[in-house]
Amino acid sequence: MDIFGVCILGMTTAVGGGMIRDIILGSTPPAAFENPVYVLIAVAVSIITFVIYVLRRGHKSTFEGKIFDFVMLVTDSAGLGVFTVYGVKTALDSGAAANHFLVIFVAVLTGVGGGVMRDIFAGDRPYIFVKHIYACASLAGALVCLLCWNTLGQSVSMEIGFVIVVVLRLLAAKFRWSLPRPNADTK
Repeated sequence: MDIFGVCILGMTTAVGGGMIRDIILGSTPPAAFENPVYVLIAVAVSIITFVIYVLRRGHKSTFEGKIFDFVMLVTDSAGLGVFTVYGVKTALDSGAAANHFLVIFVAVLTGVGGGVMRDIFAGDRPYIFVKHIYACASLAGALVCLLCWNTLGQSVSMEIGFVIVVVLRLLAAKFRWSLPRPNADTK
């Protein structure tokens, strides 16, 4: 992809899930349009990533590749955790507290929705359908965050939910945990 495509994919990944969440919750226009700083940061990071990739192409050692993969895993896991618990907070702030299914649904959508949109735009099978325990980590963190909300308060609940998402995601990647799927050889 060219730099424009990379920026569109980066922006979609960063704000896509939150935009869908806001539309479902009836908060229009979505926050990404009210405060474009999120979009601008996503575009800036996309440009920086593009430039680093172009400059380093063909010069990466195996060790550097492993470091890059590790940094990507940790930052992706942290982003998934932040977006998931922020989805819980946004849903509860919107008045959806009585509908736990809605809160959990939009929290997971906030966490994984932008990545699904990115993968579809890029012509790939969405990551959440093929790799590790990605959406399930988001689901577990959202559920625990919501269950703790009234007893432990907003901050502690969000911190616990975040930690659960990140730890599950990192463990799933390390131990290659995946959900069951039919054998590709069977019909």
